[in-house]
Amino acid sequence: MAEQEQQQEQAAKDVEQVVVDEDEDNPNYKPPAPKAIDDIVNQDADDESLVKYKETLLGQGSKDIIHDANNKLNCIIQKLSLLVEGRDEVSIDLTKPEDDIKKETFTIKEGCKYQIKIYFLVQREIVTGLRYHHKVFRKGIRVDSMSQMMGSYGPKQELQSFTTQQEDAPSGMIMRGDYKIKSSFYDDDKNTYASWEWHLAVKKDW
Repeated sequence: MAEQEQQQEQAAKDVEQVVVDEDEDNPNYKPPAPKAIDDIVNQDADDESLVKYKETLLGQGSKDIIHDANNKLNCIIQKLSLLVEGRDEVSIDLTKPEDDIKKETFTIKEGCKYQIKIYFLVQREIVTGLRYHHKVFRKGIRVDSMSQMMGSYGPKQELQSFTTQQEDAPSGMIMRGDYKIKSSFYDDDKNTYASWEWHLAVKKDW
């Protein structure tokens, strides 16, 4: 029994190498080598219990999950939402044409705390080291930026999501106005899954 537990622990580590979050603030962070789902599951193909255990961690049949056969990307971005405590979640449909997304504006009250939530689908294979990054501009000048490691995700039938850390909206009369935000969504291998432009309007009140 102890030997089997040790084997399962090692199997979990093999899976965790590509499916758990990494700390982007770690200067020694090196992205793991990509591993296909078949490679992970078949690594101990002669041990039925370990194969079943890995399928439990990864999701049985996950390699066969296809959301859009015409889309070659393994990660498909669906929408971006703004979360403010006490307010309803508001969203931008990121499947729309880029020109339409550029017209979208979130309005928030100055000084409020907010978070960004990104919804996406994963198909075919595990995507490793997903990251969200954006740059904030006002009157053509870059005034802020944010970059967050999201982690790695395996294919699932359901929509997956990631919520950024809490941010403070600008405050004060001279800080009110329109902010242009350029966002991108990519992975450790520098595959860009989406990039878009949107706006944030900071006002005195809701």
